[in-house]
Amino acid sequence: MKIRLLTSYLPERVKNAVRFMIVGTLGSFVQTWFFLLAMRILGEPAKDTTLYYVAFIIGFVLEMIPNYICTNWYTFETRPNIKNAEGFVLARAINLVIQIVLLPLAVRFFTHVDNSILSLVVIFLAGIINFLVQLCFFKKK
Repeated sequence: MKIRLLTSYLPERVKNAVRFMIVGTLGSFVQTWFFLLAMRILGEPAKDTTLYYVAFIIGFVLEMIPNYICTNWYTFETRPNIKNAEGFVLARAINLVIQIVLLPLAVRFFTHVDNSILSLVVIFLAGIINFLVQLCFFKKK
């Protein structure tokens, strides 16, 4: 008897979104682990220094590899190919810009909003944008 995951009973678009959130959440943990490892290797640089951002980008890039594999295999149930790899990199580049540029700007200009709430809103919006971009490139054959 084949065991079916809970998401297999959902409509295709909803299933993709739920699976995207699962992979994205796991990816965030992996990115954070690589970031902290890079921080330790680089001597724990102070926030907003060049080495701090280098550590962040190292974590971000290293997380992309397992994330791409899981996005193909689990989220969209596709095979890796040039088209979806390009879409994945584009979506992740947009996500990186949001995390490094827009999030600090939002924190600076929306001083009346709690930073943790503001961060969650910006990251949630980045996730939605990331999903929509990837949805355009990951199509089942």
